[in-house]
Amino acid sequence: MSVRFSLSVALACWAMWSSVSADVSAQDRATWNAPQTPFKVFGNVYYVGPHGLSSILIDTPHGLVLIDGDLPESAPLIEAHIKALGFRVSDVHWIVNSHAHSDHAGGIAALQHDSGAQVLASAPGAHALQLGGADPEDPQFGLAPTYAPVHDVRTVRDGEVVNLGGVEITGHATPGHTPGSMSWTWRSCEGNTCLNIVYADSLTAYTNKTFRYTDDAKHPHRVEDFRKAIANVSALPCDILLTPHPDQSNFWDKVRRRQRGAQPDPLIDTGACKAYAASAEQDLDAQLAKEKARQP
Repeated sequence: MSVRFSLSVALACWAMWSSVSADVSAQDRATWNAPQTPFKVFGNVYYVGPHGLSSILIDTPHGLVLIDGDLPESAPLIEAHIKALGFRVSDVHWIVNSHAHSDHAGGIAALQHDSGAQVLASAPGAHALQLGGADPEDPQFGLAPTYAPVHDVRTVRDGEVVNLGGVEITGHATPGHTPGSMSWTWRSCEGNTCLNIVYADSLTAYTNKTFRYTDDAKHPHRVEDFRKAIANVSALPCDILLTPHPDQSNFWDKVRRRQRGAQPDPLIDTGACKAYAASAEQDLDAQLAKEKARQP
């Protein structure tokens, strides 16, 4: 067993041990980390995650970009999927994070070690990554599992464009699910067809049961910022929508229909971001109604 792989396993085991008391069952983790054959989504974009958690690979002339590292135990799967597609883990130049929960960031420390990649996140997201997910500002603080801390994180501002090999990737701050949530957009071409790809972060108002989006004196604009984030996702140029949990965007249903030969390609859905945002707005309204009913 190589030293790199040994460290990957050690980091995964440490993070799994640290999350024993968290409200994520072993069954959830196993379901999220179920095997999945990697495949091309469109152009230079590939799905390399397990079945229940997205990890997206972008191939550029100057190296690879990996979006999200999933669970700690997902890291070996993601690395195997990258290799199965004919790429090298050592060519991963950037690891980009949506939000710093263990099911999307837990594998990043091991993936960063094995590839030498730099991690990119929003400023609040970088802070949470460095805390190993134990961010007191997180609506799920104390509920979300912790993981091995991530270092060497480059912060990306709202609207900032980062360029690798001519592929421009834009970060969009979409706070709400976590303070550091960030969505990412880029264009991908296949032949003469170029499409707008959106990796929209989770927009669910899920909490640790004591956190309130309303009545927060420290952060009086939480609800306003959340609604702005939802509106921003709705307005994005959006041909293919990807989300941290594939089921959030009906991804596998679209993939199955594509595999059956459905035309036009079901993954190309210009209304997907608007529908995703509309569902998030309803979810937020429902959460705020619950908070109002539980007025202190």
